[in-house]
Amino acid sequence: MVAAVVHAVCAMVQDGTMSAEDLENYETDMELQLYREYRDVVGLFSYVVETERRFYLANHVDLQARSADGEVYFDLTLQDAWVWDVYRSARFVKSVRVITFKDVNVEELPRNEELALPKDVDLGN
Repeated sequence: MVAAVVHAVCAMVQDGTMSAEDLENYETDMELQLYREYRDVVGLFSYVVETERRFYLANHVDLQARSADGEVYFDLTLQDAWVWDVYRSARFVKSVRVITFKDVNVEELPRNEELALPKDVDLGN
C-alpha cells in the first residue's frame, strides 16, 4: 500500500499536478506521523538500536562482533522490534537480522519507573 502511494505521489510530481512544495509538505507530514507513532510506542521497548541505515526499537538485542578475512563486521539480531521507516506500512516486526561493517549503537531505555518522580517530592504546589 505504501509503495502504491509513493508511486502515485511521484507520478503527480512528474506530470505537474503536485508541486515540489506540495511534495515537501507531504514528506514532512509523513515524518511527523512517524514521529508521533514512535512517541506512542517507545514505552513498549527496552532498547534503541541505530545502524547506518535504520533506527529500531527492540525488546531483545543480540550483537556479535565477527571477523572474516581480517575484516570485522557486526551480526545484529533483534526480536520484537519496531522500525523507523516512513515507507514501511508494517513497522512492527517479529525478528530482524542486520549484517554491517559500520557502527552499531545500542542503548538501553530507562524503564517508566526510572523516569517517575519520587512520590514524596514537594514541587511547591
